[in-house]
Amino acid sequence: MPAPTVGVFALQGDVREHLRVLTGLGVHAIGVRRPSELAACDALVLPGGESTTMAKLARTFGLLEPLRERIRAGMPTFGTCAGMILLADRIEGGTSDQETLGGLDITVRRNAFGRQVDSFEEDLDFAGVEEKVHAVFIRAPWVEAVGPEVDVLARVGSGPAVGRIVAVRQGPLMATSFHPEVGGGDGIHRLFVDLISQS
Repeated sequence: MPAPTVGVFALQGDVREHLRVLTGLGVHAIGVRRPSELAACDALVLPGGESTTMAKLARTFGLLEPLRERIRAGMPTFGTCAGMILLADRIEGGTSDQETLGGLDITVRRNAFGRQVDSFEEDLDFAGVEEKVHAVFIRAPWVEAVGPEVDVLARVGSGPAVGRIVAVRQGPLMATSFHPEVGGGDGIHRLFVDLISQS
């Protein structure tokens, strides 16, 4: 079976790091800036960045509706940090005009852990990944509430936010509050690639 083509939304955010990890796992990874590139993808990664800016750029470049359609049609999609916000059906602390792609039956709180100066790192237990995952949180959201079809994959294990949900999966959609592409391991991306092969 040929390797899947995994796109990384490339209009804003930490694109290169995701492309590097995905390529290392043997998939064909491409940057996605226009609908024709999205059409060539079997799956998609929505990277960290600034969620309102990413949504506005997606609309400007004619990607917003095609992204929504592909996600509704069951395309495996993995959102990290701002990408989690884009996949959420509901947002707390968003701007009044903030748009999302939706698909995940979750309520996400933007910048829940605080500003850039409140960024932190933690080794987390993560369902489906054998070793601890080194999680890097940068102006990260957390999940306030999940719907009945959503599996919780990881929670913060210590500190003032202990127990907060920071990773979820619902069918072919997966999201983390943190940046696995800069944490040094490939376990979460490997889990996503496995998810693509199952879809």
